[in-house]
Amino acid sequence: MDTQVIEAVESELDRLVERRAVEAADQERVEVAWGASVRLHHARRREANRIAWVAFHRGLARAHAAISAEHLDKAAALAGAEPGAVS
Repeated sequence: MDTQVIEAVESELDRLVERRAVEAADQERVEVAWGASVRLHHARRREANRIAWVAFHRGLARAHAAISAEHLDKAAALAGAEPGAVS
C-alpha cells in the first residue's frame, strides 16, 4: 500500500478521534449544566411548596381557633354563662 494513502487514512482517523473527544467533552459540560439546572429547579420548587404548606397550616390553625371559639361560646350558652366566658 502507498505510504501517502496510509498517512491519509491515519490522519483521517486522528481527526475522527479528536472530534469525538471534543464532542464527548461538550456533552459532559451540557450534562453537568443540566444537572445543576435540575437541582436549582427542585430546590426552588421545594421552597415554594414549603411556603405553601406554612400558609396552609396557619390558615388551618386560624380556622380551628374560630371553630374552637364558636364551640366555647355554645358551651357557655348551654351552661347559662355569658358568651365569650371560658369555663
